[in-house]
Amino acid sequence: MMAGLTACNGGGDKSAGTGGGAGGGSNDAAGAKSPLEAALASLKTAAQQTGGKKSAKIDGTQKTAMGTRTMKGAMDWSNGINMTLDITQTGGPMASGKPQKALYTPQAMYINMGMPVGGKNWLKYDYDALAKKGPAGALMKDAMQNNDPVKSVDLLIASGKVQEAGKEDVRGVQATHYTGKVDVAEMAKMQSKSLSAADLQALEAQLKKAGATTETIDLWIGPDNLLVKKREQVDGTQGTDSTVFYSDYGTKVTVTPPPASDTTPAPGF
Repeated sequence: MMAGLTACNGGGDKSAGTGGGAGGGSNDAAGAKSPLEAALASLKTAAQQTGGKKSAKIDGTQKTAMGTRTMKGAMDWSNGINMTLDITQTGGPMASGKPQKALYTPQAMYINMGMPVGGKNWLKYDYDALAKKGPAGALMKDAMQNNDPVKSVDLLIASGKVQEAGKEDVRGVQATHYTGKVDVAEMAKMQSKSLSAADLQALEAQLKKAGATTETIDLWIGPDNLLVKKREQVDGTQGTDSTVFYSDYGTKVTVTPPPASDTTPAPGF
């Protein structure tokens, strides 16, 4: 439930763009000496503009061996990650076919399964408890607390391996498509500075066992320099394919955690 939200149509404030769009190349990109430099310059502008918006509506799907999840809601990353989602699981043992409400705060995720569990309506996934489950849990905690839309843009920039793949229509927006591959182990190092060398080695071993070696990141940047679509594909036997659309940048997001009296720790937490 928590993986792949490393959280969709960017119809936000058109006045946010600066110096031309990433879709057509920013002023900096226009003066770049190579296609790679142009792509990196445009992504840097997109990262700045997207990050500065602080909130957006999101709409996406995540495909795993356990089935498909569809997600719709809104995220605010101005002070940690605060997010509300309606999540529907189809296929696999967890399939319900009905939307389940999920709430995210900087400290925990809460999910309403649609039926009481131990007399409580909400399951709580505490991030500190998650981190105690080993290096993978620590990485997940970091992702859940810091996973704003700019994270994937920054990963491609840091990898230095990205190329423009042309112009495409994304829900009515003419966007520029950028693509690149990131080594999963290197990505883990870039994503979490809190893991020790031993934890990183253990995590890399886990990833290799699962057959996960690379993640393909595809980004679509609109003419206002805002991220409108993101797709992340992780290879391996436990691979994931996650697509998210972003829209209505600057939207107001209010997250109120359920009362402690109506929550119970998720199994294993």
